[in-house]
Amino acid sequence: MPLANGLRKIDLQDLQVFLEVFERPNLGEVADALNLSSSAVSYCLKKLRAGFADDLFLATRGGMQPTRKALAMRPHVQEMLGRAQRCLAEAGGFDPAGEARRFRLCAPEYFELLILPPLLRRLTEAGHPISLDVQRLTRDVPADALLAGELDLALGFGPHRHRIHPDLNAAALFRDGLCCVQARDRPPVTDLDGFCQRRQVFPTPWDSTRNMVDGWLQEQGRARQIAAQANSYLAALRLIPGSDLLLVLPRRIYRLLADDGTYASPAGPALPEFSLDMLWAQPFDQDPANLWLREQVLDVCAELGWH
Repeated sequence: MPLANGLRKIDLQDLQVFLEVFERPNLGEVADALNLSSSAVSYCLKKLRAGFADDLFLATRGGMQPTRKALAMRPHVQEMLGRAQRCLAEAGGFDPAGEARRFRLCAPEYFELLILPPLLRRLTEAGHPISLDVQRLTRDVPADALLAGELDLALGFGPHRHRIHPDLNAAALFRDGLCCVQARDRPPVTDLDGFCQRRQVFPTPWDSTRNMVDGWLQEQGRARQIAAQANSYLAALRLIPGSDLLLVLPRRIYRLLADDGTYASPAGPALPEFSLDMLWAQPFDQDPANLWLREQVLDVCAELGWH
């Protein structure tokens, strides 16, 4: 089928710009995300508008708002770019020492604190021109973005802590547990009754109003009292000294941030364990670049001795 004249001038970069405008509040951020100049982004939009005979995006105080036509086009453009990525993967292998490549990941703060630093050191020491763009994990794993090739990898908690799409593959990287943290001079929590009676700080390392502790308590017909929510593990820890508050932390995060004599971690009730899971789209299972990235994450976990 011959292409319409307007579509002949549109290339894959234009389609990347189209999808990125949905995710960014202004064109300057779109340009930064794609390593393009602002004028190049504007030119891509101009070609798209001419090719599809529609404004596609309208500038408002709240950012670029898509038109109805742009919203209808979005899933088709995602599919086209996904197919293009798979064609490239089948054409050859991936050379990390070659041209610069940005990988996009979606992960909780847990990954950023424990895995991202040694992973980035590994890439830097190898001299690879690789950059990592880590977006914040939400309650649901971003399956659509993974399947469209907009994200390369997602990290989430398992087993069954997030709703998983049937077209995603998953692998558990290692296991961890939870522990109670309190000010060292406060009486320890020894059982579940004491745990539920003490007011607590709730860190939100991913965007959700609940976490695995609340689900575990609900299964037992119990609930806890939340005194404050904090946006990070470190911010939550700062609320503990001089208070009677409790904080539940992953054990590895406790050893990284709080095992300095300021805090205590009494035995308390037996809290649930969890895994850190790596997730990727089935269509990219054999993609050389995606395979290479997954191998780097696995190698870092092995070097740390975590399983």
